[in-house]
Amino acid sequence: MDHLSSTFAALADPTRRAILARLTSGEATVNELAEPFDISGPAISRHLKVLELAGLIARGREAQWRPCRLEVDRFKEIDDWLDRYRKIWEERFDRIDDYLRDLQQGGEE
Repeated sequence: MDHLSSTFAALADPTRRAILARLTSGEATVNELAEPFDISGPAISRHLKVLELAGLIARGREAQWRPCRLEVDRFKEIDDWLDRYRKIWEERFDRIDDYLRDLQQGGEE
């Protein structure tokens, strides 16, 4: 699976998105990340593994702790990819705006 596909597959799960949202506040341990969820430790570990394989998080080693942190570069890659499509949609919306404005002006005459 290519990087972009694995990234979007990882983002498809609401638990993983919630974990990423928590990590925007800074590093957290597995236990801290598991706290708000009513799922098992192994289930949280599987979610973290998917996020790690997708390159969205990294896990460090500090004694017995393995703090997790966001991998900002991967998010930059996603944003760059989305930016191409954002520009296309903005151009389309601009054309729709122009068309609607033309319709309104034609109806006022």
